[in-house]
Amino acid sequence: MKNFSFRVPTEIVFGKDTHLETAALVQKHGGSRVLLVYGGGSAAASGLLEQIQGQLDRCGLAYLAYGGVRPNPVLSHVREGVRQAAAFGADFILAVGGGSVIDEGKAIAIGLSNPDTDLWKFWEREAALTRALPVGAVLTISAAGSETSDSAVLTNDALGRKRGLSSPLIVARFAVMNPELTFTLPKYQIACGVVDMMMHTMDRFFTQTDGNETTDELAAALLRVVIRNGRLALQNPADYGAMSELMWCGSLSHNGLMGLGRPRDFSVHQLGHELSGRFDVAHGASLSAMWGSWARYCCPSDPARFARFADMVWGVDTPDAPAEGVRRTEQYFASLGMPVCLPELGMGVLSGEVIGELADSCVFYGKRRVGDFRPLEREDAAKIYQMANMPRDS
Repeated sequence: MKNFSFRVPTEIVFGKDTHLETAALVQKHGGSRVLLVYGGGSAAASGLLEQIQGQLDRCGLAYLAYGGVRPNPVLSHVREGVRQAAAFGADFILAVGGGSVIDEGKAIAIGLSNPDTDLWKFWEREAALTRALPVGAVLTISAAGSETSDSAVLTNDALGRKRGLSSPLIVARFAVMNPELTFTLPKYQIACGVVDMMMHTMDRFFTQTDGNETTDELAAALLRVVIRNGRLALQNPADYGAMSELMWCGSLSHNGLMGLGRPRDFSVHQLGHELSGRFDVAHGASLSAMWGSWARYCCPSDPARFARFADMVWGVDTPDAPAEGVRRTEQYFASLGMPVCLPELGMGVLSGEVIGELADSCVFYGKRRVGDFRPLEREDAAKIYQMANMPRDS
């Protein structure tokens, strides 16, 4: 096990009716003028937004509502949010929604605190982040884990590029997590969330670091819980038990705990980001479409690791365990109605030119290798995209 430092400073308030504590939490964490960030209207239609606004009013907290966050949050909308928040004099960002809304809230927090730096430079690693406004979250979609992670993903809609940024400065001060707020989610969103939290865990499980038994056991247990409760949630989205397990697993999958003592890989996320940035496909769908091809490409590098995954997650302990673990994972994704290849994303079979462009962008045009378990060069990424480009029955 490698050295590590672990801290999760987010105050987690979990359970039924906990959204009624939101305004008090904003006050507790120093907010007085709040930018209230939300998405496409479900928060308003459900009455949640009105409830939170009423709380803020009763606590004497000024607020400005800023809606319209897209499922893959875009730079242009963040820039407008920064402009409005600056004019309002916001000192706290409150994100009400899922990972996309929380990520946009984090991006606005960065933009407000760094008015003299072009915001995109932070995501392109051209500027170092040293400050950001505080952010709080009311979670309505179990998926990305952004409510307790140090990460935020943003798409430059002018360039068609999706990038991730990690910094302890953008960890939310608090996260309100009421599973009841997820009961009305479409089943497709639930399925995408299940894939995302599984991938956050698997992108940490596949590692070159041996002997890390505790972290392996934690990760495998979380995956088994997500797999079991993902099925239950799709059968009945109002199953409080299943939805509460998924909500807690989403946070645990991406707060660092599942990867302690080893580097994280995140190759599949990087491959998927290019698809979301260029084609605006759902994040979870991009991951399920890429994982099987990545796994088959990388399995020969360390079949023992894939055998361990098959044994610990799927209970498979046979000579063909590495391949069987991959097959069962893909089967599970398909059972959720999720794509397992690029044609199933609805974009058809991509041309060789497009495959090359995706691979170039994934490795930042030769400026980086992707991942740690099996570091990927440009040609590796191109081969994985090409494998995923074949219809599932090929």
